[in-house]
Amino acid sequence: MGAYSYQALDANGKTVKGVLEGDSERHVRSLLRQRQLKPLDVRSSSQKRKSAANPESSGGRRLFGSGGPKLNHKEIALVTRQLASLLQSGLPLDEVLQAAATQSRKPAIKSLLLQVRSRVLEGLSLAQAMAEAPRAFNTLYRAMVKAGESAGFLGPVLEQLAEYTESSQETRQKIQMAMMYPIVLLCVSMGVVMALMAFVVPKLTGMFSQTKQKLPLITEILIGTSDFIVNYGVFVLIGIIGAIVLFKQLLKAPERQLRWHRLLLKMPLFGGFIRVSEAARYANTLGLLVKSGVPLLEALRIASQVLSNRVMQEAAKAIAVSVQEGTSLSRAMDQVDEFPPLIVQMVASGEANGQLADQLLHAARNQERELSFTLGTMMGLMEPAMILFMAGIVFFIVMAIMLPIFQMNQMVGR
Repeated sequence: MGAYSYQALDANGKTVKGVLEGDSERHVRSLLRQRQLKPLDVRSSSQKRKSAANPESSGGRRLFGSGGPKLNHKEIALVTRQLASLLQSGLPLDEVLQAAATQSRKPAIKSLLLQVRSRVLEGLSLAQAMAEAPRAFNTLYRAMVKAGESAGFLGPVLEQLAEYTESSQETRQKIQMAMMYPIVLLCVSMGVVMALMAFVVPKLTGMFSQTKQKLPLITEILIGTSDFIVNYGVFVLIGIIGAIVLFKQLLKAPERQLRWHRLLLKMPLFGGFIRVSEAARYANTLGLLVKSGVPLLEALRIASQVLSNRVMQEAAKAIAVSVQEGTSLSRAMDQVDEFPPLIVQMVASGEANGQLADQLLHAARNQERELSFTLGTMMGLMEPAMILFMAGIVFFIVMAIMLPIFQMNQMVGR
């Protein structure tokens, strides 16, 4: 049986779409009619894959993009958790995939699981079937599934994989929230300042132009800044956006990206945050792969791919090369001098006592705790810094307006 996507009309003439399993298109059309649906279009997954490869032959329509649908971390964690629970309950793999597909409410996920099931029924392993959808199941995922199948512990391995995915998503959300708060606060602050300078300050300082008295330097700076924002503010905004776009385009060159990532690592506080975050991800991924039974060299190669900083990624690739040449993992990590000393020491301890995977996972947890502490420190510094910045701007504006008024009052009093 294979997976077929369909479009049909219900009793009210409304178009409905979905996925069904059947022996043939004719069988699926018969199933649709039994459900009081009038089939309009029925296509097998293999046909859809061919259409995706040659969109001109099918009018440009496709079920999935190249490499299958892309699942977010929440979706992949949910699917993995379902597969792990069903497998550990003793169900055969094809029934597990069928049950997981039935539970899914999203057509793309349901179709994906049914396609995987049909390939498994054809004789492929689960890892081989998942390899046909690399955008949904990445290299790390497939390697752990392959190791779990080889060792006969697919259920527990999927359970570990689900926990890893959920933990990674939680860490990612913490980082995003920590970065979002100061960015939003800065944007709001700058927006308020720009609004004051463009609309409020010109009205308050307009009366000063009628007097011939010499204005204080601070007031002249305020008036000049306000005039500049009113006359050229739009062009400055366009220039900033253009500079950001240009910067992103320049970073597409590998050499420039490497230099930029090296500069980021050297920044105070922020560089330490990136290093700890990358080290925790690397240790967690490597420990999970080794614990699941993936060979060390393959685990090192896969773990290097999860790093986003190019400097750290190149260091991880150098570690894999050194280990392949016969160097111990701890010595190779010490030679690149990019990972925190704590991880290097714990790896050395793990190699000595034969508990490398456990030590790597323990090191990852330590780095994640340090990451949480660093996040707290950054948040603790950002908030008062933004408050002081806003207070300074407001004080500057108030003083620039009040000083000429005080001078005028003194002249009137004389």
